[in-house]
Amino acid sequence: MTTTTVHPVDEKLPSGRLAALGLQHVLVMYAGAIAVPLIVGRALKLDPEQVALLISADLFCCGLVTLIQSLGFGRYFGIKLPVMMGVTFAAVGPMVAMANVQSGPDGARAIFGAIIGAGVLSILIAPLMSRLLRFFPPVVTGTIIAIIGISLMRVGIGWALGGPAPAAQAVDVPKLVAMVEGAKAAAAAAQASAPDAPMVIKLGPVPMVDNPNYGALDNMGVAAFVLVVILLLVRFGRGFVANIAVLLGIVVGCVVAVAMGKMNFDKVAKAHWVDVVTPFAFGVPTFDVVMVLTMTLVMIVVMIESTGMFLALSDLTGKKITPTELAAGLRTDGLGTVIGGVFNTFPYTSFSQNVGLVGVTGVKSRWVCVAAGVIMIVLGLLPKMAALVESVPQFVLGGAGLVMFGMVAATGIRILANVDFKGNRHNLYIVAISIGAGMIPLVAPRWTQQMAHSLHPLLESGILLTALSAVALNLFFNGGRADEASAIEAAKAAEAH
Repeated sequence: MTTTTVHPVDEKLPSGRLAALGLQHVLVMYAGAIAVPLIVGRALKLDPEQVALLISADLFCCGLVTLIQSLGFGRYFGIKLPVMMGVTFAAVGPMVAMANVQSGPDGARAIFGAIIGAGVLSILIAPLMSRLLRFFPPVVTGTIIAIIGISLMRVGIGWALGGPAPAAQAVDVPKLVAMVEGAKAAAAAAQASAPDAPMVIKLGPVPMVDNPNYGALDNMGVAAFVLVVILLLVRFGRGFVANIAVLLGIVVGCVVAVAMGKMNFDKVAKAHWVDVVTPFAFGVPTFDVVMVLTMTLVMIVVMIESTGMFLALSDLTGKKITPTELAAGLRTDGLGTVIGGVFNTFPYTSFSQNVGLVGVTGVKSRWVCVAAGVIMIVLGLLPKMAALVESVPQFVLGGAGLVMFGMVAATGIRILANVDFKGNRHNLYIVAISIGAGMIPLVAPRWTQQMAHSLHPLLESGILLTALSAVALNLFFNGGRADEASAIEAAKAAEAH
């Protein structure tokens, strides 16, 4: 009598343990999963109810695409490893740039159209990614990931302070009206004394008034408290508690905000208990070639990171993956992105936060992620949960955002630490110029105002400017030499963010 040995990846655990471990995976990724719809929804200036819809759609699609990735969907989709799928931070910068060009539901439809188009192209180019790895050595990958974190820090700081920098002041309308009327009166008096002279109205600087809610000390105090709680949990927590430190910090911050009377649950009370996520809730997507290509560049970077994560998981679980299986996993990134665009959410990728949990628990079964996917789908069907997330004050998220986004930047720096700067001084120029290019939209947001409007989504994203600059400069200085081993190691290191 022969017995068939089941690989730990394919092991089916008892349902109770499966549910508990699946919930762990959900909690580890939850804070990162809800961050992107909050950022993009507010950048689009959507109503709170519409932002809640984005959150529900995000959670629903997280679960759906996780099932496809972990279970497999035919021969061409699914890596069949313990993988959770979530929205990538790499796409935030370009999507916010698109939202700045066109806000509201119209902007949302344009973003979803770009996402669907990029998803389709990603499915087609997935089998070619192994050939593109050589264009993404550590000097390129590390620089791109560092600028992703640096770009997102602006969002985290804005959350903590009460909005983006322009929100610090507003036009003092009464003073402006009085100033204009005074200038008119002075011009009329001057013309009366010299009728032949042209009327000249002289205005001084536009009067501004400080926004009392921007930089409010109590709000910044709560953000700092959330940050301290997270740091204490990371320092003294063990295992699973340390892994969900950001989520626990947000929960503690919400408790403080409620006690201070700065958070209420009116929107939660009005939300339905159960509702179905419907496709194209904002209308039929619109497609712009430049925006599609812009998002496709993001997806290429995302798939490079996913390659590293799959290889790291392969090492961790002891299950070797073939090039065909790798292509199926990357193809699912593209399919997940198409599904995201159809269901009113954003580009999906293999979520890196959960790789560490596999190492912590020692449980390698992909069925744990299947259980987690089911939980995410259920959460996506509960509008009250989305309304609760949308009700979290921005200053509470600010403390958590500094950690989440700062860790992305730190991961990029860690990758760059392994780059040979001493033996190859050209690498210094690649990093220096590429980071400089990525900083342009951060320090000069209107630098494209004299350029074609259609190019703004591309040129207003520091992440894409850095990616294009780093790849081009690496080709120029290093010639794109085929060093796939170092590129793979860089991609593996990228999974930590």
